[in-house]
Amino acid sequence: MATKSKSKKKRKAKYSGIGGQAVMEGIMMRNNDRYAVAVRKPDKQIEVVLADCADEKNLKGIRKVPFIRGIFAFVDSLRLGMKTLSLSAEYYVGDEEEETGFDRFMTKLFGNKAESIVNAFTILFALLLAIGLFFVTPALISHFVLERFIANQSLIIILEGLVRILIFVLYILLISLSKDIKRTFMYHGAEHKCINCVENGKPLNVKNVMRSSRRHRRCGTSFILFIMMISIVLFFFIRVDSPFLRLGIRVLMIPVIAGISYEVLRAMGKYDNWFTRVVSAPGLWFQSLTTKEPDKDMAEVAIKAVEAVFDWKEYLKENFGYVPSGEEEGWLDDDEDAEMDAETMEALMNEVDRASNR
Repeated sequence: MATKSKSKKKRKAKYSGIGGQAVMEGIMMRNNDRYAVAVRKPDKQIEVVLADCADEKNLKGIRKVPFIRGIFAFVDSLRLGMKTLSLSAEYYVGDEEEETGFDRFMTKLFGNKAESIVNAFTILFALLLAIGLFFVTPALISHFVLERFIANQSLIIILEGLVRILIFVLYILLISLSKDIKRTFMYHGAEHKCINCVENGKPLNVKNVMRSSRRHRRCGTSFILFIMMISIVLFFFIRVDSPFLRLGIRVLMIPVIAGISYEVLRAMGKYDNWFTRVVSAPGLWFQSLTTKEPDKDMAEVAIKAVEAVFDWKEYLKENFGYVPSGEEEGWLDDDEDAEMDAETMEALMNEVDRASNR
């Protein structure tokens, strides 16, 4: 039987190393060299697929090199994200989906490598679209619009960064009009709630998951925001007169910016003090756009994904000194002081959500 601490000292969150993403009607969770995809199928059953990360051994050495590892981690997360998204679509749609003419053409042309080739082109297209939308477009607006009315280059660089952030916000608001995207954002919230649940020392069950925060410092949304903020700082010091050279530098600096942003995100997830809370605050606020409150069915899917790759009971034993027994549904109610440090931020964000929905 788990012992319940009566101490009023707040329990600090512990870094677990697990991460994931929302997929079509499901969750992907990754821990070290394994990942699991849990999907709620049309028949309401949960399908769980467990697999190894094929390139993890090859990247082990690179993952120890600061800044460089961020670039490879970013590309690897895109690759794995696209693969698991495609996998979840297959399980959700089922085996009855008819093969298209394009599928037959690609299979004839590339054989059993057709799917990998399509995924590679999809990732490349997504990268080019992101670069064009979030870097090239703000640079063009800066050159053709802002420079016509503003002479101060420092102010132009700051405004260009704000335009980049504004485009990102508008993009999120636009895609969130889709019903499918809304559900994906709800699964995104379930993913965060599961990780927050175990990292704050709570037994992993539906009740505790639903009462955990849907915002997390290591979220990809925070990563994107860090990229945009760090780009303002770097571009502030790297200046050239030629607009074409300036645009080229913007694009070439993206891997450098991604590497720095990864290290910042990593630090924010590992350490908890006033500085990391201040730096993380904008990213947590932006997550109010990309995460929504999930339902209990979604929480169940997220729990299945976590349990496939992560022994949360052993984690609680090692990091919080107790072994949970049974469901322990009432444990959270008896220990309100064990709430995560971000609960104040969560309450504030919920007020913002309610105000925006009026």
